[in-house]
Amino acid sequence: MDATGNPFTTTPRLGRYTIDSNSSSITFRSRHLFGLMPVRGTFVIRGGTIDLAEPLSESRLRVEIDAASFSTGNDHRDGDVRSAKFLDTDRHPLITFVSDSVDTTTVSGTLTACGVDRPASLSIVHSEVLADTFTVRVTTRVDRTEFGVTAAHGMAGRHLELTLKVTCVHT
Repeated sequence: MDATGNPFTTTPRLGRYTIDSNSSSITFRSRHLFGLMPVRGTFVIRGGTIDLAEPLSESRLRVEIDAASFSTGNDHRDGDVRSAKFLDTDRHPLITFVSDSVDTTTVSGTLTACGVDRPASLSIVHSEVLADTFTVRVTTRVDRTEFGVTAAHGMAGRHLELTLKVTCVHT
């Protein structure tokens, strides 16, 4: 227990965890108008599972993101990004990440968006572990053109800086 009496530990228990989508989020930053203007927004994590194993390298995770949840607070831009010109959320409603490798600083795996699979690496920047839950914050940089999202060259930023804050509950 920590100084306040909370059941704090340094590593989560082994086993299966589900992602608490109500306590988890994805934020992103990008630039538009030829890189002059910042854009910030969010996606909603639909759900996922984490299987923690010993050794840690045997752990696996899967995260599902609702592609249509893309939001920057600008209805016109958000509609364009959800359209067939960009994310095509009618045909590709989910963005997924499935791990291949897990260690104490990085989660590597496959990111699937718009029906295209690409390798991705998530850097673990913070974690907090309690008795039956843990929260982790990871970051990554995604090049949208690698997923075939090439509309609005110059007007829309090529890269998205993503931060995922994921809370996991032991099942």
